[in-house]
Amino acid sequence: MTYRVCFVCTGNICRSPMAEIVFRARVADAGLDGEVVVDSAGTGGWHEGEAADPRTAVVLAENGYATGHTARQFRPSWFSRLDLVIALDSGHLAALRRLAPTEQDARKVRLLRSYDPAAGDDLDVPDPYYGGADGFEECLEMVEAASDGLLAAVREDMEGRAA
Repeated sequence: MTYRVCFVCTGNICRSPMAEIVFRARVADAGLDGEVVVDSAGTGGWHEGEAADPRTAVVLAENGYATGHTARQFRPSWFSRLDLVIALDSGHLAALRRLAPTEQDARKVRLLRSYDPAAGDDLDVPDPYYGGADGFEECLEMVEAASDGLLAAVREDMEGRAA
């Protein structure tokens, strides 16, 4: 059975595509390609059809990640096919839970940094859009730090379903 994860931020051009690409690389490194499908979307449709922010692409490329991405808007109908919906900040978390058609769907929504034990109480990944390159680098660091914990949680969930 395929496990599906969708990362969500505001416009789907900075944080969520970065998380998607980093997590997809972790999934591939773990040998779970084909078993775990990873994508991303935005809470709004302002950037639908656009590529990732060039600063996102640069930071990803400089750190050895792929960079292809096309923005899209999250649709409530997707909940039925997704196992996890990963919000990049608490505003996205609240918006996604409001969109969820059922309580079961709302429980699928989690904050990315909740998978980073070193994150403490501040679980938001700050929006780098209005800042400089350092904000995109900080975003990547936060995404990478949470990705290992997320991968472990996905594996555990997959094993639980197989049992």
